[in-house]
Amino acid sequence: QVQLVESGGGLVQTGDSLRLSCAASGRTISNYYFVGWFRQAPGKEREFVAAISWGDGNSYYGDSVKGRFTISRDNGKNTVYLQMNSLKREDTAVYSCTAGAPPRRDTIPVGGWYEYWGQGTQVTVSS
Repeated sequence: QVQLVESGGGLVQTGDSLRLSCAASGRTISNYYFVGWFRQAPGKEREFVAAISWGDGNSYYGDSVKGRFTISRDNGKNTVYLQMNSLKREDTAVYSCTAGAPPRRDTIPVGGWYEYWGQGTQVTVSS
């Protein structure tokens, strides 16, 4: 089992920055795993935000956050970070950290391929 705990959410204004953290504990995360972030706003479907390969560090982003968000990892601390810049109101959502082993490039943005999920942290962007 892998436990994931998110932190860093909060209330910010449009254009501000925020950094989320996801601390993993429990069993060792395998190098073929991806650790990522999904978000869900009220009344909307869950949306892929970003993911990073635990082994080689390759990162992947959803179209709506490309160029604004950066995902990174610290394998020694078993922690993944999501740096969010130029925040917009539409970024308001609950952000959940996840870990799993999507088998192909096109399955990385699909939540069903991820095995472990955190409780989520609220990010609210006001104008």
